[in-house]
Amino acid sequence: MRFGLREVIFLFVLLAVPTASFWFVFRPQNDEIEQARQEIAHKEEMLRKLSEVTEQTEDLAALNTEIGKAIELIESRLPTAKEVDVVLTQVAEIAKGRKLSLEKVKSDKPVTAAAYMEQPLNMIITGDFEGFYSFLLDLEQLERITRVPNLKIERSRDQDGAMSAEFTLSIYFEATDGGQS
Repeated sequence: MRFGLREVIFLFVLLAVPTASFWFVFRPQNDEIEQARQEIAHKEEMLRKLSEVTEQTEDLAALNTEIGKAIELIESRLPTAKEVDVVLTQVAEIAKGRKLSLEKVKSDKPVTAAAYMEQPLNMIITGDFEGFYSFLLDLEQLERITRVPNLKIERSRDQDGAMSAEFTLSIYFEATDGGQS
């Protein structure tokens, strides 16, 4: 078999058609397919993030409900301004039950604490240290919200185990009648 000019041209055209179709048809289509895959991956990622945010929104709504219930519970533990005396009576009964002597109770002016009021009471208690420790534990178990922002304890030199404690007991209450008790 002999190769002539006609056969060479035919062979050239035969090789040029698949090469040209690769460069002008398949390669651009492959690029478009790859671009479409990237767009799909991007949109799937956006949908995944949207799904996560939606789940968080539902969780946040449930969390807001729980927080609302917790706030209601805390507010139920706040006495009104008229009930601060009741809390003070409870504190005095606890001290008496622990065989402590309530030497001094002095009420300071109520202080605004966020949306509530705080009634600081300066107190001096004397007695046995173990009784005072039990007194603090009982104070912690009160239904009302209280705190002891400062506490100074001195050991008695006369009797073993005896002490004197000077502290401020703050009672939180709901402000009524202009916030004055």
